[in-house]
Formats: sequence, structure tokens, C-alpha cells
Amino acid sequence: MKRFKNILVVSNPEGVSDPLVARAQWLAQANGARLTLLDVSETNQSDLARMLSTLSGQRGREVGADLLAARKDQLEQVAAGLRGNGAQVSTVLAQGVGFIEVIRHVLTHDHDLVLKAADQTPTWNVLGGPDLHLLRKCPCPVWILNSKAEPRYKRIMAAVDPDPDDETRNALNHKVMQLATSLSVQDDAKLDVLNAWYLYEEHLLRSSRVHTPPEEIEALLLRTKQESRARLTALTHQYTEFSDRMQVMHIKGVAADVIAQHAHEQHIDTLVMGTLGRTGLSGMFIGNTADTILSRVTCSVLAVKPEGFISPVTIEELETH
Repeated sequence: MKRFKNILVVSNPEGVSDPLVARAQWLAQANGARLTLLDVSETNQSDLARMLSTLSGQRGREVGADLLAARKDQLEQVAAGLRGNGAQVSTVLAQGVGFIEVIRHVLTHDHDLVLKAADQTPTWNVLGGPDLHLLRKCPCPVWILNSKAEPRYKRIMAAVDPDPDDETRNALNHKVMQLATSLSVQDDAKLDVLNAWYLYEEHLLRSSRVHTPPEEIEALLLRTKQESRARLTALTHQYTEFSDRMQVMHIKGVAADVIAQHAHEQHIDTLVMGTLGRTGLSGMFIGNTADTILSRVTCSVLAVKPEGFISPVTIEELETH
């Protein structure tokens, strides 16, 4: 985890949760990193003015200023605790759209990690809109902590899709493995490295319209499985020093289904995954498989982008708002 040196810690509307503070503290110590605590007020000045317009005289203006000061004080209280434990911490109070302000700070201050607690409710605990916006559009790695996340994890999953012939994908898989193995050591956690495979259009090959002999289908299945397994072995063989805590899993099925099911059934604490959409294009977006996974899992997620990712949100666009 030594790669993160300039971490942006994002407050939720209800404040900075204890698990978020604990993880930020751990990262600062493990990496020698500096932390920036960011709170974004999404109530714009005109909305605030209307809300306070019924108050007489200067009272409305005073209450508005007090509200912002209270949020700033909350950040400073959290920062003081972190500083007391040796962390280098600054605080920022911004106004605007939450995820846009986060990306603004990443782009202008070269943050190399965004750390945030998930926006969740008691009845809906999958990742929601603002979190998905960050995971899709933020250029640096984004770590969304489940509201129930403990300061240290017990079960970690690395979702990989190795392809040595695809340089971008191969580099992204190594990013995932490096982060997942490092995190498993730091937290003394078990690590599941999972790769899903399937035979493309198997259901059509088995249909009466295509008339593929069963023995040919079985041969295709065997070859697909063997080739996929060989790619997975080539990747994980470079991380054998972690074999005492690492379980490599090669499971037949659609990746989004397999990963989400495994995360749920095995009570995974955090999922480390790459997000790969169109490559080499300005403003490329998260891949469909990753998007489906993110909309279905309830565990914490550490998502990393491929080298060369360009956010669809740009500084120029931000400056126009």
C-alpha cells in the first residue's frame, strides 16, 4: 500500500465515520501519506438564502455562516485527532455537486487515492449514484468503504481477468494484485483471487438451430477452460510469496454473476478490482462488467483505473460551473 502519498478523504453529509477515520489513519501511517479532509455542501447559496429568508434582519445571514462554520469545525475536530496520531492533515470545505468537487480536487491537487464511506440507508446498502459517479469518472483509485466496514479486514477478494496479449489489461491486473496482496498483508487477511471464465455463446451452440455435436462443445469447453486457466496461472505465479494467505479460484460463469455471488456468500469485506472500458479514448468510461458488479455488491470496493485513463470530467468543464 506504499503507493498512496496524497489521499483525499471525503466526508458524507452526516460527517466522517469512525471506520473512515480508522482507515485513513492506517493509510497515513502505512504510506507516510498526507491527508486532505473534504466536505462538500451541496446546498447552493440561492437555496440557502431561500431557506433562511424567513428569518428577520441579519439573522438569516448569520445562521448561514454558522452552518458552514459548524461543518468546518466538524472537519477540524476529525483532523485534530488524526494529527494527534502523527498524520499530516489539511481540511477543505467546498460547495457544489459532491462528486464533481471531489474530482476537481483530484485533478487540481494530484490526489492518488479517494477514500470515502458509502452512501447507504438501512434499507438499501448497495453502492448508490454519487458513489458510482466517483467510481466511473474519477481518474485515481477510489476506495468506497461499506458503512459496516471494520478498521481491519478479514476477507479480501481480487477480481482479475488476465490477458498477457493485452498490455493495458495486463498492467491493470497487476495493479489489482499488488494492491490486494499488500492489503492482505497489512490487515493479516485472507485473499481470494477470482477469475471467471465461460464459453462464448455456449447456449446457442447447444441449441437445435446450430446443431453442434456434444463432443465438439465439450472440446471447446475444455480448450477455453485450459487457456483461461493458463493465463490466470501466469498472473498469480508472480505472487507466490503470498501463497500462504492467497486462494486462487477459477470459476465457470459470467464474471458479474460469479464475483457478486462470491462476495455475498463468502462475506468478503473488500473487493479490489479494475475498471476497464474503452481504452485510448478521451473520456473513456467504466466497462459494462465492472458497472454491473459495482451496482450489485454490498462490500467495500477499491477500484483502480488503467494507465492513461482520462476522466470525462475535465478542469475546463469544472471552471465553467
